[in-house]
Amino acid sequence: MTTDTPLLFRPLPLRGVTLPNRLVLAPMMQYRAENGFASDWHLAHYGKFALGGFGIVMTEVVSVEPAGRITHGDLGLWSDEFIPGLKRVTDFVHSQGALAAIQIGHSGRKGSSQRVWEGGGPLTASDAAHGEAPWTPRGPSDLSYGPEFPKPHALTVPEIEELILKFGEAVARADQAGFDIVEIHGAHGYLISSFLSPVTNNRQDAYGGDLNRRMKFALDVTSAVRSNWPSYKPLFFRISIEDGAGKAGWSLDDSLAIAPLLAERGVDIIDCSSGGINGSPTVQNSIKGLGYQVPYAEQIKNAAKVPSMAVGLILYPQQAEDIVQSGQSDLIAVGRQALYDPFWPLHALQALAPDAEFRHWNESSGWWLQRRANALARFGLAPSGAPAAG
Repeated sequence: MTTDTPLLFRPLPLRGVTLPNRLVLAPMMQYRAENGFASDWHLAHYGKFALGGFGIVMTEVVSVEPAGRITHGDLGLWSDEFIPGLKRVTDFVHSQGALAAIQIGHSGRKGSSQRVWEGGGPLTASDAAHGEAPWTPRGPSDLSYGPEFPKPHALTVPEIEELILKFGEAVARADQAGFDIVEIHGAHGYLISSFLSPVTNNRQDAYGGDLNRRMKFALDVTSAVRSNWPSYKPLFFRISIEDGAGKAGWSLDDSLAIAPLLAERGVDIIDCSSGGINGSPTVQNSIKGLGYQVPYAEQIKNAAKVPSMAVGLILYPQQAEDIVQSGQSDLIAVGRQALYDPFWPLHALQALAPDAEFRHWNESSGWWLQRRANALARFGLAPSGAPAAG
């Protein structure tokens, strides 16, 4: 890489590791695990993004306890038994020159649910008849996710303290499984997010009440994770900058308040998302436009002075390059666009810095692509198949 290389594709040192580029596969649920175990699906799914040029390949959220799953199809890391299956994934990701990241979390009151393509509602007797029995969700308070969802069990202080330990134990296993980066899932109305929001946390103790007490669980989890995660490995934290509940909920000002506290406890990157306390913005069709969450990342980076990652309808190479060039964020996470095009990073690099010999691709592909490009050029076509410029 040279100074002519787009910033998006220049390496970035972070703690004791070097990110190959600034592109991250965003965590996206697959619901393909069986009893919490990673399978060939996960190896193939995450492997293709390493082949596609992502500098960091991040898993979907992995649960720290069985009751912390959203569905029966969620990955788990509450036992050493899960390490070998996940290590198959990290070994392949590393073999392609990418870093492997894992998102850990707990579903909270949104647990015991059906897979989204099965309706996404609470598990029922009908699901139990097919081997997927419901369980009692857990949360800061006994406030249900919706009228059709069961009331969660309101966690006691000893139960909260036990959960904090489970987060620490899970990341120690993640280290054994070969992951380079951990992200704590503190967004989208799941357990950590529901402790932060006054809409879902009506406690009046050390873990609820004013802002400082509502932040305590997130900060305690972060401290436990950092103390169990090697000091040279980066730690990310995903947060809903605004939780979607309007003035009654968690706000941008609240996020600006917690970001430096997370950094003090060893967080290196704030992953800036939004919504989810009463539903997902992607499901509710409340997305405001391309790059709609980039201003959040800019606020965290420039107002809170904490490095950030932007995510949300970042579709185009120049769009992503402009975001990092302008200092709005340090990293770019690509989600659904990557599902549409797993080779998005390599296509983006070709668009921003065309290389007729396709040297950024692995040799198994680059040799063929160069000859394909030569053949297309004879018909006045660019490598994309579109008419060549000029």
